Amino acid sequence: MPQVRPGLVSVVLVNYRGTDDTLAAIDALGKLDWPAERLEIIVVENASGDDSLKRLRAEASEVTIVPSKTNLGFAGGCNLGVSRSSGEVVAFLNNDARPDENWIGAAMEAFDRSPRVGAVASRVLDWDGKLVDFVDAALTWYGMGYKPLTGDRPPSRGDQAHPVLFGTGAAMFVRREVYEELGGFDERYFMFFEDVDFGWRLNLAGWRFSYEPASLAFHRHHASMKDFGSYREQYLLERNALFTLYKNLESEALNRVLPAAMALAVRRSVAKAGVDSASLDLRAAVSDETDHVSVSRQLLPGVFAIDQFVKELTELAADRERIQEGRRVSDAKLWALFGMTDVPAFTDDYYLDGYENIVQTFDVLSEPARSRVLIITGDPIGPKLAGPAIRAWNMAEILAEDAEVRLLTLQGAAHIEAPFEIVHVAPGNEKAFALHEAWAEVIVFQGHAMAVFDTLRRSSKILVVDVYDPMHLEQLEQARELGSAAWEKQVSDATEVLNEQLERGDFFLCASERQRHFYLGQLAGLGRVNPSTYRGDPDLTGLIAVAPFGLSATPPVHERDVLRGVLPGITADDKVLIWSGGLYNWFDPETLIRAVADLEERRGRVRLFFQGTKHPHPGVPEMEIVERSRRLAGELDVLDRAVFFNDSWVEYADRQNYLLEADAGVSTHFAHVETTFSFRTRILDYLWAGLPMVVTDGDHFAGLVRERELGIVVPAGDVEALSAALEKVLFDDAFRDRVRENVARVREDYVWERTLLPLVDFIREPRRAADRSVVLPRRKSARRRRRSGLGHDVRQALHYLRHGGPRVVAEKVSRRLRRS
Repeated sequence: MPQVRPGLVSVVLVNYRGTDDTLAAIDALGKLDWPAERLEIIVVENASGDDSLKRLRAEASEVTIVPSKTNLGFAGGCNLGVSRSSGEVVAFLNNDARPDENWIGAAMEAFDRSPRVGAVASRVLDWDGKLVDFVDAALTWYGMGYKPLTGDRPPSRGDQAHPVLFGTGAAMFVRREVYEELGGFDERYFMFFEDVDFGWRLNLAGWRFSYEPASLAFHRHHASMKDFGSYREQYLLERNALFTLYKNLESEALNRVLPAAMALAVRRSVAKAGVDSASLDLRAAVSDETDHVSVSRQLLPGVFAIDQFVKELTELAADRERIQEGRRVSDAKLWALFGMTDVPAFTDDYYLDGYENIVQTFDVLSEPARSRVLIITGDPIGPKLAGPAIRAWNMAEILAEDAEVRLLTLQGAAHIEAPFEIVHVAPGNEKAFALHEAWAEVIVFQGHAMAVFDTLRRSSKILVVDVYDPMHLEQLEQARELGSAAWEKQVSDATEVLNEQLERGDFFLCASERQRHFYLGQLAGLGRVNPSTYRGDPDLTGLIAVAPFGLSATPPVHERDVLRGVLPGITADDKVLIWSGGLYNWFDPETLIRAVADLEERRGRVRLFFQGTKHPHPGVPEMEIVERSRRLAGELDVLDRAVFFNDSWVEYADRQNYLLEADAGVSTHFAHVETTFSFRTRILDYLWAGLPMVVTDGDHFAGLVRERELGIVVPAGDVEALSAALEKVLFDDAFRDRVRENVARVREDYVWERTLLPLVDFIREPRRAADRSVVLPRRKSARRRRRSGLGHDVRQALHYLRHGGPRVVAEKVSRRLRRS
């Protein structure tokens, strides 16, 4: 395969006995409003058997001609073309299509909007631009994709970019990395629905297929199957629809839909052939019956399609296993993209009678069930969000695409538009909380929720515990100023809270591998690392997974001035450092203030802004370090001259304005155990805004900053080293530009859609921890014993029957037998 060239778009056309059209398409591609040096044209000559190859080589010498020895169909032809291309993006254009001059440019803009857009579907009209060919995608319940509004006049309004299940192979674009990840088109299809299958697989893998109306093409239809007979086309449609269903549907839906789709395929063929399927009934036997009868070929497609499905079943099963294991999105999430699934697609009365019988009997039109997820945060939900609330909000937002979600706050909620329900329950209000616990199937929580609700402590629901914040280690620093007795109690209480959560949870989330190793030790001490959890999961990622704090995939936009020329003392020409987030006792702002005072004296025009001092949670008091920092800035004569403190907390939706007016981000702390296992969420803001950074050594992000050159790492408490690092980041333009490029690359690794994948995967198939029935609530001096025996098994079966139904009971029994 040729080496991939960044910025290059490779357009693949497949030619089969249509050289005049192919040459016209090549000519149109040469007139695009797109740089010629960033365009590559690949024409696959698909064994036409005429003079096509000779003509193409003579009349289109400027493009790459790839001859095929045999007719590979559209799917195989496209794959062959991609294998000989070198573009970062691959595009597919029917040889009888004509692209608009902005066809490529508009598609590239769609890719730029989000790194999660894996493919772009063009708007396709007929050759004269009067009627619709493709503006949307839909899928029948029996696996046949179709294009709504085809043949209608183009919509005058509302034709906006939107996600689709698939794009038409007549005109679409795919990121090469996505195309290769998915293995391209399935060549078994030959033609028909290979684009439907590809788009469905792309969506299942967590990518988005975006319809972009500004990327326009015109399509001249040819009756390509007319010479072969409509029964051959019907055979391919029936067979490929079964392939598509079998590979891509979730198991529960497949068990209902596949037999119904097979029955409908036969019914459709019988109806089209106009034969009497009851003629073989013994009651219809006649004396002159022979072994041979004459029937229409229209009877064959459905039967032959099912037989070929059986023939390919072994390889299809392997593909299905791979697709389902890599699934990142449930059918419930994709349901809206399926469109109108109840489309009979044939109007014969005999066929429609059978269609109605099948639909009513097999329940094929039911929308997939969505999991009910309750997310609990101890922080308030409002315009001003601290770290725990930000994390819970993004969990809710991402899971809401796939499940019914309630975000429950213990500290009050402002009215905010959200794609999920927001509720407030005060700590200790068991009656109110019990209603939400009863509604939920899975409960995700952080902080002290289990300590304030007995209902949660006793809950039999699946519990996901978010321990990204090692609060017992925080208390070692936060509470040390309270005196020995209070300090001891604070640390002990926090440890007790975490231990109870670690004993009761089914699945745990932490923020880094370093944290994961720490919590594995704590879990082992509590008996959670045992044969039950180890069996079938030797690395224990099914028990505890890394889900770092994340950032938005949408780049920040500066909307208003907030510091430069607004805050007295900060001008447009100053070098601005920002401290994102709050000031806590385990941080070391004093060394930073001394370093800024030193640099301001040596270079001038250096400004440091502390973004948050008063935490939005009313229960979090202003830390002692805030007053100490103000006092030190005053003593050094830099308060409100080179060092500035925000009196409150920046609103979450407003923080980008502060970040984008800064030249660099800073985070300094002391060297202690809290640092070792911390995950400084403020660094994510710096990544999001593309800021170079200066950080103290010792935590997870210090290693990342050093390894990927995202800024400079300095020793704790070293004023001289910190001052020199700030000077380099602020005044060395070449260094800062190089760092910004590195930051842009690393940023993509931390978007919420990626960091929360372990949670998304778990919610798609929630399960109890293998040892949940073994672990008892921790009691002092209590001996642990394994709950077992017939009575226990019966109680478990009744529990699963009540909460999950017969299917869940069957799955649990099956798993028990496999383990045995």
